[in-house]
Amino acid sequence: MTFANRLLIACLVVVYLLDTGLAQQIPNAGKRPNVLFLAIDDQNDWIGHLGGHPLAQTPHMDALAARGTTFLNAHCQAPLCNPSRTSLMLSLRPTTTGVYGLAPWFRTLPEWENRVSLPQHFKAHGYRTLTTGKVYHGGAGGPKQRQQEFDVWGSAGGIGAKPESKLIPPTPMGNHNLMDWGVFPHRDEDKGDYQVASWVIEQLQAAPREEPFFLAAGFFLPHVPCYTTQSWYDLYPNDDSVLPTILENDRDDTPRFSWYIHWNLPEPRLKWVRENNQWRNLVKSYLACTSFVDAQIGRILTTLEETGLAENTIVVIWGDHGWHLGEKGITGKNTLWNDGTRVPLIFAGPGVSAGGRCDQPAELLDIYPTLVDLCGLSARSDLEGLSLVPQLRDASTFRERPAITSHNQGNHGIRSHNWRYIRYADGTEELYDERTDPHEWHNLAGQPRYASIVEEHRRWLPKIDVPPAVGSASRVLTYDADTDVAIWEGAEVHRTDPIPE
Repeated sequence: MTFANRLLIACLVVVYLLDTGLAQQIPNAGKRPNVLFLAIDDQNDWIGHLGGHPLAQTPHMDALAARGTTFLNAHCQAPLCNPSRTSLMLSLRPTTTGVYGLAPWFRTLPEWENRVSLPQHFKAHGYRTLTTGKVYHGGAGGPKQRQQEFDVWGSAGGIGAKPESKLIPPTPMGNHNLMDWGVFPHRDEDKGDYQVASWVIEQLQAAPREEPFFLAAGFFLPHVPCYTTQSWYDLYPNDDSVLPTILENDRDDTPRFSWYIHWNLPEPRLKWVRENNQWRNLVKSYLACTSFVDAQIGRILTTLEETGLAENTIVVIWGDHGWHLGEKGITGKNTLWNDGTRVPLIFAGPGVSAGGRCDQPAELLDIYPTLVDLCGLSARSDLEGLSLVPQLRDASTFRERPAITSHNQGNHGIRSHNWRYIRYADGTEELYDERTDPHEWHNLAGQPRYASIVEEHRRWLPKIDVPPAVGSASRVLTYDADTDVAIWEGAEVHRTDPIPE
């Protein structure tokens, strides 16, 4: 066969692959897409198109969801920053790594020291990797280690401008300096998240066209302190219509152990927030900060369009875990209910169907294998997540596996299409029918007619459930079934101990 004939056949094969769409599945069949990877800290489902709060204003995320696919039933693997982000970046469950608390940094653990993270896998395939703001939790091990995680590091982001003193009264359980919210005179430009967005914009404008990029940015807000400028605060009414719907005495039918997993925390209980006339202020501040972050995402997406990069860039937006604002009698995270686990998860760009609204369960650790598939990288067999590409092509595609969230050893939430099942380390359980009880107010676990549903969900409890890793600290709970004693951050908790307020 002559060279000309071989060339003709090769060209016909490429045309066939492009025509049938199979080129998307073959590495190097075409120009690999860029990845814009946007994280939001402590962002629950108070996003316009998710319907978590009827007044939430997030037009830019809503527009991205409309041109891509959004997951309406997406959940974190841990309701806490460090374990959630470790799980996502490694596609391993906390019950596999033993990382449950705000420490340790996973690279300090011998078994994960050389584990290939998501950005490292992209770098190995010729991507330029960049990051700014909070993507990993903490400092990623110092300057030398940072260069192994990403090629280029930008602004650290964070809070930015602060008032001279706290805006709210002293909070119980330590009066932590992060426990603050409200309005004080400052500019949006002085906020860490504005600077993060500005750095991303600069990188997009300067991005070389000859190599693909993996650009990760992490926004701090609406994490506390929820400081906001007046214009964002005024987006929301100054009355109780902003407050979430709650059930008084909601915890009466939940096990005592449900308190153990957030036993003594700086985030105040609803009781204190009410007594100090701070509930409305907190909710408005959280909503205002959510809208502010949405605007920063809008600035980035506008630049993506203006630079001509949008057509060949996959955008993924995710939140690391949920956040309570009075539901279940608490504020903060560290729970296994929807308010603590449900997060935004949006994909848009090449290979993603427009207008998709997927109500199948999805997990944050699915992001790693999904991006590998979408970008045509070599597959990995050591990931615990499942690719969401089938749902990104057709949002109605069935998925059997539920979303599984764990908070310390032995405490797990299983979220299927219709049900929420929770099992705590002492064996106590909860069950909620999400079709008739979306607020999860009525625990059905003790009713005999639901025994088969409980048993069906028990089979998804993690088979690997390791104890806390060496160096674990901050929000770490262990339990000894023989003595019925829990240890919360080094202190014993007994059945007769009063619940901290």
